[in-house]
Amino acid sequence: MHERQLEILRAIVEEYVATEEPVGSKVIAERHGLGVSPATIRNDMAVLEDAGLIAQPHTSAGRIPTNSGYRMFVDKLTQVKPLSTPERRAIESFLSESHDLDDLLSRTVKLLSQITKQVAVIQYPTSDRVVLAGTSNLARSRHETANELHPILEALEEQVVLLRLLSDVGGEINVKIGEEQPEAGLKKTSLVSMGYNSTAVGHGAVGILGPTRMDYAGSMSAVNAVARYIGRFIDEGN
Repeated sequence: MHERQLEILRAIVEEYVATEEPVGSKVIAERHGLGVSPATIRNDMAVLEDAGLIAQPHTSAGRIPTNSGYRMFVDKLTQVKPLSTPERRAIESFLSESHDLDDLLSRTVKLLSQITKQVAVIQYPTSDRVVLAGTSNLARSRHETANELHPILEALEEQVVLLRLLSDVGGEINVKIGEEQPEAGLKKTSLVSMGYNSTAVGHGAVGILGPTRMDYAGSMSAVNAVARYIGRFIDEGN
């Protein structure tokens, strides 16, 4: 697969995440500056479709990413982009106002759900306690139906499920997409997670969970930044 096809895949992911609508070759040609015609883009889209990275829903002329397409997109993100200076300062300022560990983690999970517009989850350091925020974000999309949301919400009510979500998280960003999720009720979701470490109280983890159609680049940046800040704030507070 050559670079232009990867750029087309990237464009389809970005457009679909932003609009929730199938993406056509004309939109890519007009908005993404690839320097080729819609006809050439359509040929490359056919290659991507044959590779199982995009699919054509119903009779739409546009394409949407498959879970394999999202995985390719995530794997080709060469590095997690840093948050902007104002974003970092806003996070640091908000978290620095916390009074104790409970307040810090409560603020963290609420902030992360607001930043990413997804469900946020955080595990207490070396503990079986997990805090959740932002479940209402699951209903934002016009594509998710009550039947699709029910098993997700049911799974998120179980502390043991939340603990398993974060059980194997290390010190680097981890992304599980769709069928990669071990929990049956979460197969239509993706999880972006990362561990945090405090010399004072030990290891915990933080993550966000949402539909497979999520802003992976932005979500990975937010989780990465917040996870790195938490350990430092805990140690400074102690």
